[in-house]
Amino acid sequence: MRKMFTSLPFLLLCAPGFAADLAAYEAGQIANLVEIYKGIHAHPELSHFEANTSAILAAELKKAGYSVTDHIGVYPDGAKAYGVVGILKNGPGPTLLIRADMDALPIVEETGVPYASHVTTKNAAGQEVGVMHACGHDIHTTVLIGTARALAAARADWHGTLMLVGQPSEETVDGARAMLADHLYERFGTPDMIIGLHDGNDGPAGTVEISGGPVQSGVTSYDVLIRGIGGHGAAPEKGRDPIVMAASFIMQLQTIVSREENPFTPTVVTVGSIHGGTRRNIIPDEVTLELTTRTFSDESSRIVAEGLRHIAEGVAIAAGLPADRAPVVTRIDKETSPVLINDPAQTDRVKAALVKELGADKVFPQSPVMPSEDVGAFGLEGQRIPLTYFFLNAMTPEKSAAATAAHQSLPGPHNSRFQPDPELTLAAGVRSLTAGALELLR
Repeated sequence: MRKMFTSLPFLLLCAPGFAADLAAYEAGQIANLVEIYKGIHAHPELSHFEANTSAILAAELKKAGYSVTDHIGVYPDGAKAYGVVGILKNGPGPTLLIRADMDALPIVEETGVPYASHVTTKNAAGQEVGVMHACGHDIHTTVLIGTARALAAARADWHGTLMLVGQPSEETVDGARAMLADHLYERFGTPDMIIGLHDGNDGPAGTVEISGGPVQSGVTSYDVLIRGIGGHGAAPEKGRDPIVMAASFIMQLQTIVSREENPFTPTVVTVGSIHGGTRRNIIPDEVTLELTTRTFSDESSRIVAEGLRHIAEGVAIAAGLPADRAPVVTRIDKETSPVLINDPAQTDRVKAALVKELGADKVFPQSPVMPSEDVGAFGLEGQRIPLTYFFLNAMTPEKSAAATAAHQSLPGPHNSRFQPDPELTLAAGVRSLTAGALELLR
């Protein structure tokens, strides 16, 4: 399979001027990109801490001829972010923003590949946790580098301005807003179009999925404080056990989707974290829960928000708690992101370019999915900038075929065994992102 792949042009672009120099340009590109990818994968960095990854991206963009500015972004607490912007002006024309994210996840890697991460760090509680590129942002960053090189080499075939953005902190959905808060568009200009991609495990590397309209849900995050009355574990009747109330609250949450939301409307409510108590024989005073809710409309968001509060209040009333011990439900705005909507007309243009570049048998429709993204924040909801965000399949074809035949799924994003095929995925990513960019700037 590898021998067959290396004989194929990994940047067979629709622009004839660039294609004429393809053989000379192509030599050595994929090997170097794989090397960069493996280096980033082996040294992942969590959200808000992407110092080394951003430095690699900035250096590669500079080498490709871009004007680069780094350390772009400011968080609500005043901390600076590690955003990177590379600008390449090429005559009059529109400005295209191409975005890639850079951060990793607190997961211990279990892929067993030679370039696996062995990085660990301490979490807020002082516990040691692993760090892994379990969502493919290492692929995204490397694809951006390859695309930057290809578009710089193809300047005769497009006109306008490229704004390449290395975004920090996608996993905490506050990186895009941090860059905008640091006056991204005031400093570099407001783009006319936005394009990007995300890898995944839904199909064989070398294929992509793309559709117009809503493609990823909006996410809203909540903290819920369940308050009780603590006491001795041997005398529960003298207190009000918040752990029991939290368990009841979690179980009743499931009725929001099954009994309050329209069954034809995709909605997900997830409790991802629960903390309460210090010892087995002590009833604590409170329990804290961290939740995410995912919806595709404002109405669904309203239904879920009301359901959360009603259930929390009901659990407290049923337990006989006084009003001053009622639960506290807090929306976490900094970890909230809108529905991701692909502009239909622009996405049709990009899809046509991908079909021409990869072949019709490699381009599939994308069904809406519940995982959320903050790339839509760059589109400025009030004055929407057309956006196209498509999906790059990343699984080794043989493994993908075997899993399909067995009616199974390969480990995907946020899984400790998520393992993209580097060569095929990077090649298809650079080809597709470059082809899409050339179409929009032709």
